[in-house]
Amino acid sequence: MKAKLFDYIDRDNYIYNLSGLTKLVAFICLTFSVMFSYDIRYILFVLILSVVFFRMSEIRFRQIRLMVVYVGIFLLFNFLLTFLFSPQYGVEIYGTTHEIFRFNSRYIVTLEQLLYQITKILKYASGIPLGMIFLLTTNPSEFAASLNRIGVSYKAAYALALTLRYFPDMIRDYQDISLAQQSRGLDLSRKEKTKTRVKNMMNIFVPLIFTTLDRIELISNAMELRGFGKHKKRTWYAGRPLHRGDYLAMLFSIAVLAGSIAVSVFVNGSRFYKPFV
Repeated sequence: MKAKLFDYIDRDNYIYNLSGLTKLVAFICLTFSVMFSYDIRYILFVLILSVVFFRMSEIRFRQIRLMVVYVGIFLLFNFLLTFLFSPQYGVEIYGTTHEIFRFNSRYIVTLEQLLYQITKILKYASGIPLGMIFLLTTNPSEFAASLNRIGVSYKAAYALALTLRYFPDMIRDYQDISLAQQSRGLDLSRKEKTKTRVKNMMNIFVPLIFTTLDRIELISNAMELRGFGKHKKRTWYAGRPLHRGDYLAMLFSIAVLAGSIAVSVFVNGSRFYKPFV
């Protein structure tokens, strides 16, 4: 089956066969483990795990191509802006100064600042594969059933399932509207001035908003006609029980989170790894 942008495509592998609840727990635990710690060693460990899991999931690059571009731009700007506005923050954190070179008295490149900024970038980079795995390998209906099983209202669970289903459609609607507008002569390239490009972008977002509202109304009417919300409980066609692999995956992700906290509290004595002291 041809993989499309942000589409869920069912595959038979370990990651896909995990419950949506399991992937949610793993995503939260692994993401929090890298957000909590500033130890570059532990962050690299989680990053390697993320890449391994990403490879195991067999996600196609064309499904995430747009996200990779946007994330790359975000990371680049984040790196530059951090140095622009806080060029000595790393020195304040680590308490030492190892100068590499300087532009002037304010902008001094130090090992401490590089370590801080590289660690920060790796923190973000570690979470991206985890988010993509959760988004692209989770069956929305099965995920809603899993949430309902642990006590989440089936209305709230179904709303989350609709969100997961609608996100790829919204991306495709944006691309279709963008191509249609460009075929009519709308220029979104860098040849145009920034003000003109922003104005042209509005010609895409306005139809996208109305398309979204129409789809919401269509879904609402369909749910109302089917009697959604009439009863306090419902059955789930896509629901399935947790298996041994689910429990092992959750235990592993909880252990990684516990390891992050233990390293910060007992090994480093703080959230930061200080190799210069």
